[in-house]
Amino acid sequence: MTIAATLRGRAKLIKRDVLTLWFAMRHPATPLAPKLLAAFTAAYALSPIDLIPDFIPVLGLLDDVILVPLMVAATVKLVPEAVLTECRAAAAASIAAREGKPTSWIGLGIVLFIWAVSAWLVWRVLA
Repeated sequence: MTIAATLRGRAKLIKRDVLTLWFAMRHPATPLAPKLLAAFTAAYALSPIDLIPDFIPVLGLLDDVILVPLMVAATVKLVPEAVLTECRAAAAASIAAREGKPTSWIGLGIVLFIWAVSAWLVWRVLA
């Protein structure tokens, strides 16, 4: 198996697991802490914009290549196995039905808030 094929396979698993977390945060059997982390992870991963825009060389892809997979892996470990199995089946069915990924407007709000706070801090430091 080539490196490109391996990376494509892992990207598909991450895509599936982001949707899994989307379903897990709504599942009643998910404990509160994993539910909150799943909500944050799914909101960030499904946000229509990135924290670091992709047009910025190297740093722009950093969140897509490192941050999102780490957040997904950490959150998946906290979700109970029974819930994870059920939600992975729902995510696979959603992908097979080509329903498209949900968009997180809350994630958009989080990213815009972080940008605004960062801009304010930079302005305060430089002013």
